[in-house]
Amino acid sequence: MRLNEDPAAFEAFYRRHVDAVLRYVVRRVSDPHLAADLTADIFLAAMDSAATYRPGRGSEIAWLYGVARNVVSAEHRRRAREARATGRVAGRRLMDDNDLARMEERIDAERRARKALEAMAGLPEGERAVLELVVIDQLTVTEAAAALGIRQVTARVRLHRARRALEDVASPSAVYAEGQA
Repeated sequence: MRLNEDPAAFEAFYRRHVDAVLRYVVRRVSDPHLAADLTADIFLAAMDSAATYRPGRGSEIAWLYGVARNVVSAEHRRRAREARATGRVAGRRLMDDNDLARMEERIDAERRARKALEAMAGLPEGERAVLELVVIDQLTVTEAAAALGIRQVTARVRLHRARRALEDVASPSAVYAEGQA
C-alpha cells in the first residue's frame, strides 16, 4: 500500500474504512470528540505504517483494526497515566496568582544570598564554616569558635578573611552583620 505517497489511494482507503473504524472506536470510548480524534489518529498511523501491511496475512480492514487497537490502547494508557498524576495532586491546593507573586518576590529577595552562597563555595573550608555560623546561623564569633573547636581569635581572623573575599559579591548588610561576643 502506498497511502503516504498517493493522496487518491489514501482517500479511497479512508472512504472504504472510515465507518468501520469509527464504529470500532465508539464502542471503546464515550466522548464523541475523542472518538473523532482517535479515528483521525488511526488513519494517520495507518498512513505512517502502510508499508507494514502484507495482503497475504489478512484483509486491509483486519490490519486497520490492528492499528486501531494500538492507537486506542495507547490512548487508554495515556489517560490512566494522567489519572494517576491527577490523583497525586488531588486535594492539594495549587498555586494561584498571589502565591506565584509571593514566590517571585522571595526568589528576588534571595538573589543576593544565592550569589553569596555561590561565592562562599569557593572559600577555604575553615573560613566558610565560620562565615556560615556567624552570618547565616546568627552565632556570635565566640559561639562559632566553640562550635568549630577553634580559638576565638582564629575564628575572628577566618571571618575577616572570608568577608574580604566576599566584599564584591554580597551587600554589606548580608556579609557584615554578625552577632558580637
